Amino acid sequence: MVQIRQLDPDASPLHHFGAELRLRREAAQLTQAELGAKLFCTGSLVGQIETAHKVPTREFAERVDVTLKTGGDMGRLVGLVLRSQLPPWFQEYAGLEAKASYISTYQAQVVYGLLQTEAYARAVMGAPSPDNLDELVAARMERQRILDREAPAQLWVVLDEAVLYRPIGGQHVMWNQLAHLLSVHEQRRYVNVQVLPFSAGEHTALTGSFNVLRFEDDPDVFYTEDMASGHATANPDTLKESSLRYARLQAAALSVEKSAALISRVMEERYGDGNVDSAEHDLA
Repeated sequence: MVQIRQLDPDASPLHHFGAELRLRREAAQLTQAELGAKLFCTGSLVGQIETAHKVPTREFAERVDVTLKTGGDMGRLVGLVLRSQLPPWFQEYAGLEAKASYISTYQAQVVYGLLQTEAYARAVMGAPSPDNLDELVAARMERQRILDREAPAQLWVVLDEAVLYRPIGGQHVMWNQLAHLLSVHEQRRYVNVQVLPFSAGEHTALTGSFNVLRFEDDPDVFYTEDMASGHATANPDTLKESSLRYARLQAAALSVEKSAALISRVMEERYGDGNVDSAEHDLA
C-alpha cells in the first residue's frame, strides 16, 4: 500500500500549499495523474508539489484555481510560498517593499530587482551558484507583481552608468534587459529611471547601493546590503542623510529622457541587435 506523506500545513507556506492542493484534488475526486493532465503537466509534478518536494510556480497555481474552481485561493497562497524561498534575511525587506507607496533606489552594480528580466535575474543570482536558483528567480519575478497592482508604488531608480556596460548574462541577455528598461520608461509613468553618468565623477553614494522606502502611515525605512545580509533602519538621522544624498544623486544624474537615450545608444552600440549569443542562452 502506498504511504502518503502527511504534511503539517503550519510548518511552512510550502507545506500549506501542498496540503491544500491535495485536499482540493481529492475533493474533486481526481488522481494526481488526472489533475496533471488537466494542468498540462505530469502527475509526478503534482505529487512533488503535494508533498512539498517541489515549489509551485504562479502559472501552476493559477491553472489549479481555474481547473478546480478554487476562487483564486491557490494563486493567493503561492505568493507566500514564493516569498518564503527568498533568503531569510531578505524576506522582511520584501514584505516592506510590497507595502511601500514610494521606493527610491541607487544601484551601483546591477539593475534593481523589480526591473530585472528573468534571464538577467538568473545570471545575477546564479553567480554564487545556489542550489535553489529556479526558486530564487521565481521569487524575484513574484516581487515584481507589485508594479502591476491596482495602486502600484512610485518607483524612482538611479543606475550608475557602469550597470549598462557590465555584460551580465552576455549580449543577448543585456540587450533584452536594456530594452526592458526602455519599455518600462515608455509604459509605466510611475516608474522613473535615471542614469548617473561617469562624467559625474565623485558623488554622494560612492559607499554603495541603497534603498529608501516610504509608506502612507508608517515611518520611512533606509535599507542597504552587504555580502551576507541586509540592514534596515528607520533612524531619523539616517533617513535625513540618505534623502539629502539621494537628492544630490538625482541632480547629478541625467534626466529621465536623456537617460533613456543613453540606454538606447548603449543597447545598440555595445550589444548590437541582441542576437550574437542568443542560441547559447536560449538553450540554457
